[in-house]
Parts: sequence; structure tokens; C-alpha cells
Amino acid sequence: MSGQTKTALITGSTSGIGLGIATAFAAQGYSIILNGLGESDEIEAMRVGLAKAHGVKVIYHPANMTKPEEIADMMQQGETQFGGVDVLVNNAGVQFVSPIESFPVEKWDQIIAIDLSSAFHTIRLAIPMMVKRKWGRIINIASAHGLVASPFKSAYVAAKHGLVGLTKTVALEHAQENITCNAICPGYVLTGLVQAQIPDQAKSRGISEDEVIKNVLLAAQPTKQFVTVEQIAAFALYLASESAAQFNGAILSMDGGWTAQ
Repeated sequence: MSGQTKTALITGSTSGIGLGIATAFAAQGYSIILNGLGESDEIEAMRVGLAKAHGVKVIYHPANMTKPEEIADMMQQGETQFGGVDVLVNNAGVQFVSPIESFPVEKWDQIIAIDLSSAFHTIRLAIPMMVKRKWGRIINIASAHGLVASPFKSAYVAAKHGLVGLTKTVALEHAQENITCNAICPGYVLTGLVQAQIPDQAKSRGISEDEVIKNVLLAAQPTKQFVTVEQIAAFALYLASESAAQFNGAILSMDGGWTAQ
């Protein structure tokens, strides 16, 4: 792969963790395939901004992660535009919280499709491209919930546990072809979505915003600090490097000690 511009495809990369990962890879000279939800003009501004800031080619594909045919079209575009996908980051994910007896069936189906099945579809289509190039990196963004459970998150916990198993299986199948597959399992990350909840939680509980962070959101994380988007992006970049060639099938906790308890 030396002397050739590599391409990274990151699902769910129009905001949050995915955008942070896409930005980090663009800064290292990767061509980028963005994917995710949002207003088309905002996404176009993001795409152009990323390309200009780092002097790389950036394209966007609007594939709906619940639709295998749209995922296939996105992967095909990676091959057509760039000759293949070298680094695949499966980051797209959704969450819903409910007791299992009242968990909406359509929400279960949606979460399994986006958080687990979409990774199956991207991986099965990326592997032949990686085999052809004799090099590839698959990085699945799982969760601490891929290792432990919390109440009321049956679909999310099931999907993330499934993603951990998928990671290990793919790693074993292609271990001798310079293709690795690993999972990062973050704890709570301070994304815009989480940040927006803090003032409301403080108001409804009658406590300070600091207390919400330490005693509610980060109750499970011994460091009492959020994982940052930048830390996850830096770790993903490392896993894509030659230095990380012997990380394969690794389920890597990044959770301030949550799953050590």
C-alpha cells in the first residue's frame, strides 16, 4: 500500500464520533467517503470544508444503513471513485431506551439493522477490495455495552455484543492477508447530543450540571471524565497504521475503567 493514497469510508460520519474520525483520517492524507444524516447543504459545506482544509478528495454517499442495496451502492462508489476501500470504519449507530416488554418491535429492528447488520453488509463488500490490494483495516465502533449490559437497552446491548462477535470472526477469516478487524469500545463520549442533555437533566433533578456529569452520566466511569471524540479518532488512526498490524480481533475498551469493575 505504500506510495498510494488510501481511502477511508466512515459510516455515520456527518456528526459526532464519525465526523471526528473522518477529520483525523483526512488530516493524514486519506481520501474520505462520508455517510450519514443531515441537511444536504450542511453536508455539502462539510464535505467541501474537509477537502479544502486537508487537500484530499472527499465524497458523500447518503446510504440508509437499514437498506442493504443502498449500502452496496455506497461500497460500489468507493470502488468506482477510488479503486477500493482501504480503511472501513463502522460507526453508524442509534439508541432507544425501554423495558423489554414494551420495547417497540420496529425500534428493535431498526437498531439491529443500523448498529449490527450494516457492519455485516459493509464488511462483506469491503473484504474483496482489501484482498485485491493485499491490505485492509476494519475498525468497528462498538461500545462498553458490547461487553457489559445496562437495563432498558436490550436492542443496543444485543447489537453491540453482536458487533464484538462479528469483529472476532472477520479477524480470524483474513488474518494472513494483511487485513485486520478490531473493535473500539468507548464509554460515554461528550458529543453534541450528550452535551445537550446536561442542562435539562440538571433542571429536572435539581442538581448542578457538574453533578449531572459526575453522578448521572459518568456514574459507571471511574475516571469521571468523558471519552473525547479526538481520543477515539486518534485510536482509530493508530489501528489503521502499520504499527498496529498485530492488533487483530481485539476488543479494545476505552471507557475510563467502566468495564474493569
